[in-house]
Amino acid sequence: MDVDAYSYAQRGAWDRLDYLAGRRKLTGAEADELVALYRRTSQQLARLQSHSPDPELIAGLSALLTKARGRVLGTKADARREVGRFFTHRFPATLYRSWPWWVAVAAIFIMVSTVLAVWISGSGTARRVFGVTDNNDWLTAPGGEFETYYSEHPHAAFAAQVWTNNAWVTAIVLFTGVLILPAVYLLFGNALNTAVTGGLMADAGRLDSFFGFILPHGTLELTAIFVAGGVGLKLGWTLIDPGRSSRLEAVARQGRATATVALGLVAVLLVCGLLEGFVTPSSLPVPMKVGIGFLAEALFLGYVFVVGRRAALEQDIRAAAELGLPGADVAGRWQTTPSTR
Repeated sequence: MDVDAYSYAQRGAWDRLDYLAGRRKLTGAEADELVALYRRTSQQLARLQSHSPDPELIAGLSALLTKARGRVLGTKADARREVGRFFTHRFPATLYRSWPWWVAVAAIFIMVSTVLAVWISGSGTARRVFGVTDNNDWLTAPGGEFETYYSEHPHAAFAAQVWTNNAWVTAIVLFTGVLILPAVYLLFGNALNTAVTGGLMADAGRLDSFFGFILPHGTLELTAIFVAGGVGLKLGWTLIDPGRSSRLEAVARQGRATATVALGLVAVLLVCGLLEGFVTPSSLPVPMKVGIGFLAEALFLGYVFVVGRRAALEQDIRAAAELGLPGADVAGRWQTTPSTR
């Protein structure tokens, strides 16, 4: 079976089922059509058997059938349960499936920032290239702008401001990724800003202060930006190389994943805002503040690679069950080749 051709031919019926399942009120004819489409789609999903089924296509159809099943059976969705499932299944699974992209963005970002910071720290030429003045005491001196930035506003107001700003930047990086170059430009701009500040603080002999103020919140905050950049660039690459699916179908599927990440990162950035607003400027010892930042980062990575991996595996096993494939085989493939999922 040509899965791509089959899914393309059935796309209209699946979209119609999604539309009917989402309507609040149905006429008698529409209710009958909903039941008929539900049965037909269930049968079609069972036919989608191949040696390497597309897990995202199968998971999407499974989610559609779950939505339609609730409407057919007359059940109402529990909003709290849906929100809980979003944060325990959909969001972490999407993060896990896209981790090679955002880890690659993180590695390149850190490398570029480090190289530029070292160059700016020891080279007047580098400062002239980037338009940095020779006298930077206003920024780097004890009590300078770099340090007072975190404490010149009330904590709650500053946390809200940081949250809003970071959410805006992250959204831009995510959704300009479809064009690739704008997202790359924004990521480079963030890397350059980090490098300039770090390089100047290092040149002033105050690198300890730089990391003491950056690490408590910046570790998780930068990770959120890396995730946004990686997922956004994956969306752009899907437009260039849709794989076995049609370009429209592949971009639509990845666009839904991008929207999932955008919603989930709002919560992650809220944590970043609280850390930057309350922990970074606090009077706690620097090792304790940095430790809190590292703990937040460790919890996020555990969320991705433990909860997310488990959720993605459950999606694949459920999809395999819909196809009549042995779930043990799917689990075995995850255990032996997790990097290919």
